[in-house]
Amino acid sequence: MSIDAGQSLRTDVLVIGAGQAGLAAAHALEAAGIAFLIVDASPAVGDSWRNRYDGLTLFTPRSISALPGMPLVGDPDGYATKDEFAEYLARYAAKNSYGVISATKIVKLLRVGRLFEAFTADGLMITSRAVIVATGSFPVPRIPALSRFVPVSVDQLHVADFQGAYSIADGAVLVVGDGASGRDVALSLSATHRVLLAGGRKRRLLPEWILGRNVWWWLDRFGLLRASANSFIGRRIREADPFPRRGNDDQSLARTGVIRRPRLTEIDGGMVVFEDASREVVRTIVWATGYVDDFRWIEIEGATGRNGDAIHSGGVSPVDGLYFVGRPWQRNRASGLIAGVGDDASFVVDHLRRHGEQGVAPPGATPCPRRGR
Repeated sequence: MSIDAGQSLRTDVLVIGAGQAGLAAAHALEAAGIAFLIVDASPAVGDSWRNRYDGLTLFTPRSISALPGMPLVGDPDGYATKDEFAEYLARYAAKNSYGVISATKIVKLLRVGRLFEAFTADGLMITSRAVIVATGSFPVPRIPALSRFVPVSVDQLHVADFQGAYSIADGAVLVVGDGASGRDVALSLSATHRVLLAGGRKRRLLPEWILGRNVWWWLDRFGLLRASANSFIGRRIREADPFPRRGNDDQSLARTGVIRRPRLTEIDGGMVVFEDASREVVRTIVWATGYVDDFRWIEIEGATGRNGDAIHSGGVSPVDGLYFVGRPWQRNRASGLIAGVGDDASFVVDHLRRHGEQGVAPPGATPCPRRGR
């Protein structure tokens, strides 16, 4: 759906983001009979997955990676590719006739009286009685301060910008960060490059299969995915931050020629220096160092912290009418996974409905636009 620049729209609820969190929010809002608009910065639904690096698959199996009302077809114990899931999101939006205002980034959100005013980069203003922010988990790449000392002779990029081995110059590559993404990138480069993988804290990798069942089946069966952040189990999971090994354990890395290194501590000219004082010359550095929040575009007192992080409890902001979906540990371990966005969306929409934030659609309100109508 396209909107002319300078136009103004009004709706009950503005959903910002059309990824899995935004579409789950749309499903919950429609079930509650609440009018809404979805705005997304990408040109097409699914682009947030479609544009990621080659070889990326979902973190969780298909059996727990579907949105409400539409299964993710395929081997339930297998992992959908990034392109497969991107197309799934596009089909989900089409099946439910969710018209998305695409290629439209919200750059400012204000609270004016009892209403919200959202402004886009091209001059569109959307007025709503409530807002659900569903822009994804930590959307801004975290680049360590050490990057400032990397000489121009060494290429550097964040894993968010990594596409595949073909995009990396010949020569040694240092991947900094040995989480799931860092390990995947190191493995994908190992056939064509000399690859070093710098770690940090000790990683705990879970077996992928236990007694013939996928480990995620067990985690779900025993309620570990529903553990809250402050519960005993939740605290232990957050501390260890485990993830299943799928051919990316230390032994598999070694077999493919990936060289493990301790924490990166210094950039000395063209040399990278590690915690054990060893040094290497590299041609490229890939920062697999995670992401951070940046909600500074939400210019509402009490909505964000000093560093631009979202302030909320279970997705409910202290600002009346403002909600979040898709935040890590929003309500439990599943919140940051596709497995949890449906329940979290239902929770915040139920709160919105019970607290009367949707009210009566303002004059000239625009409900969720339908394709083909």
